[in-house]
Amino acid sequence: MLNYQRGFYLYSMKTLLLTLFSILLVKVSSAQSDLLSFDEHNKYIYYQVVDMTGITADTLHARGLNFLKTNYAKMKVKPAGLNGLNGQGKFLVYGGLSILKHEKGQIDYVLNVEFKDQKYRFWFTDFTFTPYERDRYNNYVPKQGGSVPLETAQDKFDKKDATGYIDETGAFCKQFADSFKQYLLHVPVSTPKKEEITKKVVTDKW
Repeated sequence: MLNYQRGFYLYSMKTLLLTLFSILLVKVSSAQSDLLSFDEHNKYIYYQVVDMTGITADTLHARGLNFLKTNYAKMKVKPAGLNGLNGQGKFLVYGGLSILKHEKGQIDYVLNVEFKDQKYRFWFTDFTFTPYERDRYNNYVPKQGGSVPLETAQDKFDKKDATGYIDETGAFCKQFADSFKQYLLHVPVSTPKKEEITKKVVTDKW
């Protein structure tokens, strides 16, 4: 009888722990999904306005450009407006068991950043998912003609996989937001020193 009670107790504890773990995973996944919103065109968007007390727009712009060039070297960045930046980039999403993980696809995105004195805003949008497939050399490569807007991924692919892609997109955006803010707050941008003029030029003789 004692062994039966002990076994039942252990079984109950395992069941409780698994239930709590599942709830935690659902909450974490939901939190990542909640990071994304829908814009007026019903497209996924990650949008933030951040205060930067005491920092001018020019300084924020210089730091922002330096951050992208340093940390997102493959992103295609160009000026946008007086004090803005526009970037196009991508990141990979993975699937499979931990020791057998492989590229499931890539998420392409557009990044917009605008700077004003003492604040900036940025938003990610135009997310597109491209599935990967094996080529004849057994490498995972983008599937030709397979790209779809992230908003429709759940209609085109397995719902669990599509939810994972959305979660990873939210996590990517949040990681960018946190790193970007810290960089703009604390990293100074050095300006080139002006060369001193030491040589005099005489113009009345030549």
